[in-house]
Amino acid sequence: MHIKKIPHLLTLTIFSICLCGYGVCDENPSQDRFDTKRRKMVEEQIVARGIKSPKTIEAFLKVERHLFVPKVFAPVAYADGALPIGAGQTISQPYLVALMTEVLNLAETDRVLEVGTGSGYQAAILGELCDSVFTIEIVESLGKRADKLLQELGYNNINVKIGDGFQGWEEHAPFDAIIVTCAPTGIPQALKNQLKEGGRMIIPVGDSFYQELIYLRKTDNELKRERVLPVLFVPMVDTTGTAY
Repeated sequence: MHIKKIPHLLTLTIFSICLCGYGVCDENPSQDRFDTKRRKMVEEQIVARGIKSPKTIEAFLKVERHLFVPKVFAPVAYADGALPIGAGQTISQPYLVALMTEVLNLAETDRVLEVGTGSGYQAAILGELCDSVFTIEIVESLGKRADKLLQELGYNNINVKIGDGFQGWEEHAPFDAIIVTCAPTGIPQALKNQLKEGGRMIIPVGDSFYQELIYLRKTDNELKRERVLPVLFVPMVDTTGTAY
């Protein structure tokens, strides 16, 4: 999940001190330890909280979350919470990523739009589950870093664009599913238009004081909505930095 923007260096410093104070810092954790932590994350944070889709669970067992966080946080990459990734943004809590993924009920043939690439972790999970992923990131440094990592990991079915998520990605629409990881005050019209008939969308909606995660399904060109749970994401902004 995204967090409100605060000075990133200060965030990393304070968080690192706190982690080391609890004895969880490990400069060179082994691959075996990462694998063990990932299995434990899936068992205790995802399956135990009700995620049931075998394909979703398999994706979380496969994607190495520690590769998507700054190295200082790699030892705690599988902890039950969000972690800073730079530019005032975070990689979401594993359970929230799993919940948003499972709600979409993705098929192998699906074409998915993601608004808010961030670290690229959610995109990688989607890339394990569906035919093609088109992901948009407004922060250029994050988008380029995620694109490089995803390509290095062999995700040839994931396409990254630096741009304004309010506009969606019209040339690749319509999409079977849309997932948004930043909060507008209302659902952008472009995203409504780019969701195909029968398509699903999961999106946080609200202001800086209260937001809800909303699930929508397009039926007869109308969006039927269902509340999922309260959340807190950074506001969705356009290329000028304006939130709507």
